[in-house]
Amino acid sequence: MTVAATARGSGWLRAMPAVFVLIWSTGFIVARYGMPYAPPLKFLAVRYALSLLCFCIWVALARVAWPKERAQWGHLAATGVLMQAGYLGGVWAAVHAGMGAGLVALMVGIQPVLTAIWLSFTGGRISQRQWAGLVLGFAGLVLVVSRKFGQGTEVSALTMGLAVMALLSITAGTLYQKRFVAPCDVRSASAVQMAAALLVTLPFAAMETQGIEWNVYSTGAMAWSVLVLSLGGSSLLYMLIQRGTATAVTSLLYLVPPCTAVMAWLLFREPITLVTLLGIGLTAAGVSLVVRSAR
Repeated sequence: MTVAATARGSGWLRAMPAVFVLIWSTGFIVARYGMPYAPPLKFLAVRYALSLLCFCIWVALARVAWPKERAQWGHLAATGVLMQAGYLGGVWAAVHAGMGAGLVALMVGIQPVLTAIWLSFTGGRISQRQWAGLVLGFAGLVLVVSRKFGQGTEVSALTMGLAVMALLSITAGTLYQKRFVAPCDVRSASAVQMAAALLVTLPFAAMETQGIEWNVYSTGAMAWSVLVLSLGGSSLLYMLIQRGTATAVTSLLYLVPPCTAVMAWLLFREPITLVTLLGIGLTAAGVSLVVRSAR
């Protein structure tokens, strides 16, 4: 391998977290475009099916090896159910049921704290600097989404249950993958995960009475969800979990709501206040403390 190729490879590895945050942050933007025209679980079922097709074509063209052991297929399926069907299904269903995006983001943003608490109870080493970064990042997250409270947000047993399901699913999925999933090609692994998510989602999607209204907004949201969020974002999350510590990876999710706020300002002219800017700064500082400690 040449020096130039090595430099490009190391540069890509350094850029992976930033690229992941940018891609993952578009999730709520896509929801805003597509949600009025499609029930959440039917939309997600179509997304999983198209993503599975794309990954299978990618695997075939690249001649990528599939997991060899039956246990590995089971572990990948479990992470697909948790990190795709459970997490995305909970978030989209909660927003569709009336919960504001800001509150959903805040609920799911507790994940790094839950991950750190779990690791501390199971013998994982969380330094004082990392704990300080987690608390600082969460405080910044609260400031970023605080202006959204009371803007059409509905808190009910249903919406809270769905949001908690999403939070627990993404947390458990991240920890499970780090613990049980052996390193393998991200393309074949993602195909297995999408297939498992599709099988779990289909029965619930069939219960939704509303159909998908295909127009430029819903079609664009679907295309972005499949090509960018699933093929790009989910693959990057898989690789980041394999390469880094669970605490460092999950702390990146603190940056998603602030990044989404900036995107909403650029695309929809949603205002960014001084409090929002302060929250973004606190969140970035908190994530920096966690990541530097993990390294």
